[in-house]
Amino acid sequence: MNNEILWLIRLGLDQKLFSRDQALTIVRMLGQDVALMDFAQKLIDDGLVTDVEKLEAIAGDAMARAASGGPDNNPLLDKAPAVQPAPAAVQARPASTASAGAPQFPFNQIASLDDKDLAQAVRQLLIDAGKYGASDLHLSAGSKPFMRKHRVLTPITEHILTDQEALRVNTVLLADHQKKIYLERRDYDLALALDAENRYRVNLMFHKWGASGSYRMVPSTMPKLDELGLRNLEAIRKLLSYHNGLILITGPVGAGKTTTLAALVSELNEQRSDHIITVEDPIEVVQPPRGCNVTQREVGPHTKSFFTALKGALREDPDVIIIGELRDLETIEMAISASETGHLVIGTMHTSDASTTLNRLLDVFPPAQQTQIRASVAESLRGVVCQRLLPAIGGGLVVACEIMISNTAIQALIREGKTSGLRNVMETGVKEGMCVMENVVLEMYQQKKITKETALINVSTKNVRQKVDPPPAPPPVATAKK
Repeated sequence: MNNEILWLIRLGLDQKLFSRDQALTIVRMLGQDVALMDFAQKLIDDGLVTDVEKLEAIAGDAMARAASGGPDNNPLLDKAPAVQPAPAAVQARPASTASAGAPQFPFNQIASLDDKDLAQAVRQLLIDAGKYGASDLHLSAGSKPFMRKHRVLTPITEHILTDQEALRVNTVLLADHQKKIYLERRDYDLALALDAENRYRVNLMFHKWGASGSYRMVPSTMPKLDELGLRNLEAIRKLLSYHNGLILITGPVGAGKTTTLAALVSELNEQRSDHIITVEDPIEVVQPPRGCNVTQREVGPHTKSFFTALKGALREDPDVIIIGELRDLETIEMAISASETGHLVIGTMHTSDASTTLNRLLDVFPPAQQTQIRASVAESLRGVVCQRLLPAIGGGLVVACEIMISNTAIQALIREGKTSGLRNVMETGVKEGMCVMENVVLEMYQQKKITKETALINVSTKNVRQKVDPPPAPPPVATAKK
């Protein structure tokens, strides 16, 4: 264990910021080579330390004391918490049914592990799943544990989790207050941070067989727009140049909306000097302030709902407001209002294309408000980016995206309620950076990035389908001999 951590533990114990057992737990979780700042951040993330200013002061003192002497003369060595190796049951995990290199776990020994050892094993399972390239992990009663990689579900083991096993595995990493909320509500969303590099979006629930948990891996590095594989980046960056209006990022579940949204916030954070407020459920990608002051709020711990957070945001001097999901009338109405009053609002919706997005956005309002709300959306909407993740030839995923940029023709269609005409305008707006999803999918097929089967699943227009899968040529007509 490095000298800085030893001093931090000693000074923290002296100040009664945390207990020896808590420090020992963090060391076990992060390893003896953990950096000082990662150790301190873990204390904060786990709610073990609430006085952040005092912890920062102690961390600075620990660094200074460590620099004044080597490990041999550090008075903490004989008092440092001993870190015991993981139990044999955790170290020697049985082989799984997944492919080589897949994460493993002692599922057959859950009942024999105490909470401390089980917690360590679950942490390691999550970390290993992320390293393996899995996007999701499912631990559900009455089922084998599964992981999803490249959109394909694969069992980790043949062991079927019992109700008690699933409940223990899915609650062993929760604090007492979190477990209480889960057991009372029977449904709980949270962000789980094992360390600075391993973060997860978690949904816990109960179903007919018992407890169940879904763990979505959050990228450990801040995504960049250039790295996402999106088309027409200049058009997307032009959307970010506005200081008011509404931008929508849409797509089905698992389409990468969260990653794209995080990349947009990162771009704004680096290019501007504004106040950005995000409202998320839960917070997934942490955005440290760069050029901007970034305020991240989570539904539940920090605010009652998206609507209440958005209502409060208008009194918090924001320049940019990020809404994790536009899901109800009140939130959508407030988002449109904020975009009209001098704020840039960026939100996500679970829709598959620009036309469906606008219909969903507008149809939540009662008929009496339709004329007014269409006029408001026509004026405030800056653009829509719809995306899908498609399985690529040779493995992995590729992004297909549709981009709609608001112009006078699109504004007129929105005001008149003629969203069926959006496709024609988008097909003629290529120079403005617009593109239609079906044409993008066709192009990706022609470039041999995706298979014919994948292309046909993602196109519906007859003429586009025929370009992907042309009908057989008719047999030649025999001519009668004279």
